[in-house]
Amino acid sequence: MTQPAPIRRAPGKPLLTTALELAALMVPVLPLRAGKVPFGNCRACVGNACGGRPNMLTPGRCHCPGPCHAWAAATTDHATLTGPAWALAWRQTAEVAYHPGGAGVTVVDLDHADAIAWARETLPATRTVPTTRGEHWIYRGAMRSANAVRDGVDIKSSMVYARWLGPGTGHMTALPDAVRALIVKKPSPVRPVTAPMPAGGAQCRHRTPIYLERGIAMAEQRITEAAGGVHATVYRTFLAVLSAHGRCGCLTDAHAARLFAAAQTKGETARHCSDAWSNARTALGM
Repeated sequence: MTQPAPIRRAPGKPLLTTALELAALMVPVLPLRAGKVPFGNCRACVGNACGGRPNMLTPGRCHCPGPCHAWAAATTDHATLTGPAWALAWRQTAEVAYHPGGAGVTVVDLDHADAIAWARETLPATRTVPTTRGEHWIYRGAMRSANAVRDGVDIKSSMVYARWLGPGTGHMTALPDAVRALIVKKPSPVRPVTAPMPAGGAQCRHRTPIYLERGIAMAEQRITEAAGGVHATVYRTFLAVLSAHGRCGCLTDAHAARLFAAAQTKGETARHCSDAWSNARTALGM
């Protein structure tokens, strides 16, 4: 997001005009209906029947006849914003929204006075924008989004939209580690690993303990280095580990805990880890 942003939410100013001014500053925008909600998907994408690809991956890549897929419809393309496919949406638009992550910023959404007081005591000063109930604190730099990181505090950056409420006041500062740390959770305990021995009590086929250690280390690295599609990467990695080590009795709770911890540092919840582990075991007939 270019700094300072000169676009103001002037009374009577056409919303499409505001959207085009933001798009000219390379801020991806989209229209919102009354109630601060995006427009529904087109008929071809109802119920995410299209699979959401590529639309849910990168903003501005939705090629549907209208602003489909919520935040992923956000675009800076003038022809799209002013084209006939979006014309009806703009006539029904109540507010303009933008994709913070696509603009290279992170919004700390503070929902009430106590949250604002916490931010003033804890976070470095930056550009602030008043909202209906609180404030948006906007930092330069994108990160993963998360809701309810503490009472009244949401993080809006990648894969979400935020309402455009004006340029705000103050100098936009760099995204601090204190904000990034809000979404990092301590690994939760894992469920016990029950890997039955093969029928007949076959001996472990691993030549040395190093073989297993190397496999777990490689699995941790694969999860940690995932640049996208973390859910899928975690599941495939769990599947590979269980396929190689899950039937001989060598795999322990400590090994599983290391994999769960790696997944949780990438934003996976303990429940997602447990579900992925269970689904991998089921797929392998374990």
